[in-house]
Amino acid sequence: MRIEDEIKTSGFKDNHVKALVNINFTASWIGNIHNQLLKPFGISMQQYNILRILRGSRPEHLPVSEVKLRMVDKTPNTTRLVDKLLAKGLAERFRCDKDRRVVYLGITDAGLEAMTEIDKVFMASELSDLPLTDDEARILSDLLDKLRG
Repeated sequence: MRIEDEIKTSGFKDNHVKALVNINFTASWIGNIHNQLLKPFGISMQQYNILRILRGSRPEHLPVSEVKLRMVDKTPNTTRLVDKLLAKGLAERFRCDKDRRVVYLGITDAGLEAMTEIDKVFMASELSDLPLTDDEARILSDLLDKLRG
């Protein structure tokens, strides 16, 4: 559906404004779907992102500072998000022996199991079969990279 129809507007000042509104609308649309898919697991999209980062770094543990750098949604409340994952038993925290100020994070077996289940739900969702060819998806990704500079 066209963005004009989605937000019920007759038009935009120019194509740049239309593109930015469309990007924001689409990001929100995808985020809402992700949030609904994650709701049964009791985690947010930001917590899911942390678990993906930790799963991808296995078997290594990552400093919290590195996790923050890799996050899609840069947020100042990473510690609070991690604390919730720790409380659920999905992640674990370690202090560096050489420098007690450095804290490392890892994903637990329970976190890996949760991610396996979440992956199944995501693959069964409407987002798993986007109406784009592989080439269109690459072009879209390249254009978004270009937009961010």
